[in-house]
Amino acid sequence: MPSRQVLEQSIQISASATVVEQCITDLELMHRWLNPALRCEPVGEWSTKVGSRSRFVVQVPPIHPTLKNVVLEREPGLVVWGFEGFFRGRDRWECQPNPRGTLLLNRFEFEIPNPLIRWGFNTFASRWTKADMKAQLRRFKRVAEEIYLLEQ
Repeated sequence: MPSRQVLEQSIQISASATVVEQCITDLELMHRWLNPALRCEPVGEWSTKVGSRSRFVVQVPPIHPTLKNVVLEREPGLVVWGFEGFFRGRDRWECQPNPRGTLLLNRFEFEIPNPLIRWGFNTFASRWTKADMKAQLRRFKRVAEEIYLLEQ
């Protein structure tokens, strides 16, 4: 039985929750903060409504591993994607307004069904993934604060 792993990160952003949410839901803005080796492609028309589908493609030739995603939950300030592929799990993005702007929480819960891939991830990629999530949130913060300043 695969074991569930949880990676959780947060960052304070000097921008409104509306702008932070826009950076989560706008595909063009998303590509500004996602890891450049990761590409999000809509399946059909892009949307973050519950049931909307997309896929994340890792730009690693020649295999291009892919995760199939579906929006599981959607409320103002919250998007939860469920995904299937070499990982199975959920990626939760939540905006929490506060007096300094918005606290962005990202909770990545997953399991890796294949024992060989799980071993490889835990041995080689786990540390890199945690560091990449931190770097991704720093990129996200820059994009959101830039958009917020432009709107002022």
